[in-house]
Amino acid sequence: MTVPDNPAGGGSTQPGPARDRRSAAPAPLVVAASVVALEALVLVALCVVELASLDSARLMMGVSTALFFLAGGVGLGAAAWALWNARRSGRGPVLMVQLVALGLAWNFRAEPTTAIAVVLAVAAVVVLAGLLSRDSMAALDHGHPDGDRD
Repeated sequence: MTVPDNPAGGGSTQPGPARDRRSAAPAPLVVAASVVALEALVLVALCVVELASLDSARLMMGVSTALFFLAGGVGLGAAAWALWNARRSGRGPVLMVQLVALGLAWNFRAEPTTAIAVVLAVAAVVVLAGLLSRDSMAALDHGHPDGDRD
């Protein structure tokens, strides 16, 4: 199969993979990756909020918390990208984060944090269902026809 250099048509063509990576990910995996990407954005937003609320009395705690949120957001973003591209490397970290999210949801179940618990639990269950679906498992376990596995 050839892939045009110019998406609008024309120009030369070069050999390309048998199929586009984005089309390689089944729908449940794409949904899971999308939810994980949203979780990553929330963590980055929490980093920004933490940095905006810094004061001298808790400077080191605020900076370390912001860096923790940033690292988590970047890590989840990378895992979401890997899942979106049907790469196995994103599966383990995402599964672990969702299990932690379920534990947090359980701890937040009482008022006044019930809404947070529901959002955490629903997001985690959607991601876990998407990752553990038969199509997603097959896409992540079997790799691509061109043999590219990570």
